[in-house]
Amino acid sequence: MPPTTTTSRPRPRPEPVLGRLGDDDPTAWDALVRATPGASFGHLSAWRGILREALGLESVYLTAAAADGSLAGVLPLVRIRSRLFGHSLVSMPYLNEGGPIGTPAARRALLEGAVAEARRSGARLLELRTRAAQEAVAGTGAARHKVTVLLELPDTAEELWSKRLPSKLRSQIRRPQKEGLVARFGPELRDAFYQVFARNLRDLGTPVHPRAFFDAIAAALPEQVVFGVVFAGDVAVAAGCGFLWQGELEITWAGSLREHKRAAPNMLLYWAFMEEAIRRGARTFNFGRCTPDGGTHRFKQQWGGADVELPWVRWPERGAEPPSADGAAFRLATRAWQRLPLGLANRLGPVLARRIATY
Repeated sequence: MPPTTTTSRPRPRPEPVLGRLGDDDPTAWDALVRATPGASFGHLSAWRGILREALGLESVYLTAAAADGSLAGVLPLVRIRSRLFGHSLVSMPYLNEGGPIGTPAARRALLEGAVAEARRSGARLLELRTRAAQEAVAGTGAARHKVTVLLELPDTAEELWSKRLPSKLRSQIRRPQKEGLVARFGPELRDAFYQVFARNLRDLGTPVHPRAFFDAIAAALPEQVVFGVVFAGDVAVAAGCGFLWQGELEITWAGSLREHKRAAPNMLLYWAFMEEAIRRGARTFNFGRCTPDGGTHRFKQQWGGADVELPWVRWPERGAEPPSADGAAFRLATRAWQRLPLGLANRLGPVLARRIATY
């Protein structure tokens, strides 16, 4: 009889083992973040300390280990507790990107682990902010209510100015320049940035982050954070804060003072940030998230960039759409906040801001 042969089936690969980053050295975590395509500056471990020290927020930093014990994926989660909005887990609050990164198996395990943590802790909502679509697991869905605008940058600012920007846009940038407005960059401009930022948010009817939040960012992420301010003489009239990461500069927070609107300082601010991005070797300018078809979105589109959908993961699945709110009540609250004296708004704002993860 001919010898029998057996065909061995390939052994299934073991599932990644979930764990948590403790207070030990996060070197392996950050090494994975820096080496993983699709990771963002919001994945860096430094944010755990920033959010704890400046806002008093608890974080759950999930890890996924491969069979050999090496780190295969990570997911930072931040717990937001609010009497008004309930208990949420968000990655990452106040930023535009987070979510699981690593191998496909690790990402799925981390997503399942995040859902399990949300269930265990009684969270009303789990939100994972990501630019890349994620494989869904039971009960999750994608909220597609935000976009960002990305502009590919040439080698020089002169090429961007002369060959990419339309003449109408260049004339809008020249207007503040002709009126003597100038843009400056540096970590020492945090105070000037915050003065503009806090006043602009009050005027918009939105609570402001505490000043300590930006001080903590500057201390923990000095190589990534970029502060820029437009001055009319000695007066700060427009300001922005962004992050340089893997060849991309994102302007995360920006604003200008309404009484200087005629001089269009915001046009000079964004142009100056693009010049700074090119000077620092960035190849992409990220305008930050916005609501499709809104005024902010149209402002960003005029620079010639491309829309990129942000398919944020939400659990439960019914949370895949923005939560419905009483529009009249929201407008009333906004108008009331706009009427607050600036000093009072700056005292109350940080108390509320740490309980709201939606901006």
